[in-house]
Amino acid sequence: MTENKAPKILVFSTEKISDPAIDLAGLLKMHYPPTVYTINIPCSSAVKSRWIMHAFNKGFNGVFIAADGTDCAFDESCTDNTAKVISRTHELMKEKGIEPARLKMAAICSVCAEPFVKQMKSFVEYLSKS
Repeated sequence: MTENKAPKILVFSTEKISDPAIDLAGLLKMHYPPTVYTINIPCSSAVKSRWIMHAFNKGFNGVFIAADGTDCAFDESCTDNTAKVISRTHELMKEKGIEPARLKMAAICSVCAEPFVKQMKSFVEYLSKS
């Protein structure tokens, strides 16, 4: 990664759980790199491996899934299902020579603006060194 070009990160965030945290970070003027892009989805377990791989193919340096955790309104096994998607995708990434650490998942609740910003800054720092 060149010093003057921040890594691009695609975030899959959930409409009812993590999106409010991301919005709150903006309202509170908490800064994170402008190369973080978000796509909202109803539930984090809805993410597909092919979507993640497509993001890497389109030039994203990292993908972050802001998982629902135990707060998911759709499925109480959401976290386990999302973890399975991550595991399958890590295998695909290895096959394609993509470092699995470029895909991260963390539970981000609706008031977790500060943890979201910390996750993004940490992820950008890691990707910048890769």
